[in-house]
Amino acid sequence: MSNTLPKKEASSNCPSDITEKSAVSERFLKYISFGTNSDESSEACPSTADQLILGKYLAEELKSIGLSEVELDENGYVYGVLPATKGREKDPSIGFVAHMDTSPAVKGDGIKPQTVHYNGGDIRLNENVSIKIKDFPYLAKYEGCDIITTDGTTLLGSDDKAGIAEIFTACEYLVSHPEISHGRIAVGITPDEEIGRGADRFDIKKFACDWAYTVDGGELGEIEYENFNAASAEIKVHGVNIHPGSAKNKMKNASLLAAEFINMMPEAETPSHTEGYEGFYHLCEMKGDETLAELSYIIRDHSMESFISRKEFISKLVSYLNSVYGDGTFEADITDSYYNMKEKILPFIHIIDSAAEAMKKSGVKPLIVPIRGGTDGARLSFEGLPCPNLSTGGANFHGIHEFIPVQSMEKMVEVLVTLMRN
Repeated sequence: MSNTLPKKEASSNCPSDITEKSAVSERFLKYISFGTNSDESSEACPSTADQLILGKYLAEELKSIGLSEVELDENGYVYGVLPATKGREKDPSIGFVAHMDTSPAVKGDGIKPQTVHYNGGDIRLNENVSIKIKDFPYLAKYEGCDIITTDGTTLLGSDDKAGIAEIFTACEYLVSHPEISHGRIAVGITPDEEIGRGADRFDIKKFACDWAYTVDGGELGEIEYENFNAASAEIKVHGVNIHPGSAKNKMKNASLLAAEFINMMPEAETPSHTEGYEGFYHLCEMKGDETLAELSYIIRDHSMESFISRKEFISKLVSYLNSVYGDGTFEADITDSYYNMKEKILPFIHIIDSAAEAMKKSGVKPLIVPIRGGTDGARLSFEGLPCPNLSTGGANFHGIHEFIPVQSMEKMVEVLVTLMRN
């Protein structure tokens, strides 16, 4: 793929020309050189040692930028503080949070990024893989942008190393422009967000903020303060294995019974059939044989009433199938993961207004949308730190088609600087 194509006039989604060397994109490219997939099967914190390596690098970088109270703690969390300028010491303290891990669903080490000036059409990643307009029609919005992609063999890591790069670059800008006044600003970088543990050991007391923002969203302009209520459902199916030659009326094939369970789940209530505020059941993993089969589901819904109903549906389905095949044949372990932060943000709706105003001042149209997922901010909001989510500018997270426009990252730096100085 060539990166020497002549540039066209920037589109509305590429609001500024990039310089030859962009601080935020250089940071981002450095961060993604660290492989930091998290690992749900690990009980350590962080779940992978690679996160500690990046954490050490990030802590040293915060020190070099000029932040104080910089710390990489024993759990892999990175903290730093940009003290208030003179006369702003009594202003509210605002935090900015991002996570260093990448999704374990796709290979996240050995990343080979490519930067292409996009003039329309498909983007070819390698001989076999392209980001195709027919599959991702919103790609057309970025004509005129300089887009960082993968080489089609790994994820990119903009979820959420772009967020880290944007926060650090905004802080560096304020340090290098002491004439800009601002209140106390705290930075927090978490491990293991992708496996739902990012807020587990986050030290809210040490962070000492009145409110915060995660910078962990997608399209430039997104502001999110509604997220899914979330639960996991682990289904075990116990069978009876008999030699197939004499199995008539004796064998209970656990794998076939698991398939029956799957077929009784609502077919249209899956991620590929839902959008917006619509909830879903998602089968993440399945394994088994004649004796034991296991299904791993996640349950998501913005409405608490519907969320409860979804969990009840699985429990009732298990009870029904046990009435058919015998008690104990099916087991369901349903565990809540996090809840919709909306109720915790509404009393602080001014922080949403401030984010929207910062975007407008920076020439970005605010897009207030629900998160079809979760962030560290959802958990932190329920633990006493109101923490909505802001965009990074990236797209197609958790896959080989992931990309992020350099101009979107640069514009988010401007948004963050504007928000920090308010």
